[in-house]
Amino acid sequence: MVKKIVFIFLILTIISCKKEKVDGIIIGDTLFVHQSVSENRKMVNLINKALKKDKNAIVNLTEFPNGGAASSYDLGFVITQIIYRIGEENFSKTIIDLPTKKLGNIEGLIAVGLEYGDNDYDGKIDNRRIEQEFPKLHRILSKKN
Repeated sequence: MVKKIVFIFLILTIISCKKEKVDGIIIGDTLFVHQSVSENRKMVNLINKALKKDKNAIVNLTEFPNGGAASSYDLGFVITQIIYRIGEENFSKTIIDLPTKKLGNIEGLIAVGLEYGDNDYDGKIDNRRIEQEFPKLHRILSKKN
């Protein structure tokens, strides 16, 4: 019985070390739950740097291992929150010179982040489209793909 209590305490301690939110940027449940503590710390660091318009951090964040499926949607939601925060213009400047393959990946993340994310934080999936939300970014991504 004591071993179970210690085990549960250790698990709760480890889980509590992870961050679900970084400077207002929400890490979606599926992505958060499947991250190790070290993965979460890496993501937190990348989000903080991306909010400071760090190009490498944005690229690394868009390539962050997430396990696919719903976790990819959550990663897309993280990306769209960053775009809203730093602005479409600044985000566009950071990615404009990236190779076509990377831009395609970013476009896919943005699409699912807008469609399935709650970017207005009203508790409902937004179902937004890149063409309307980020027209300049859409033009850049369309020209490259």
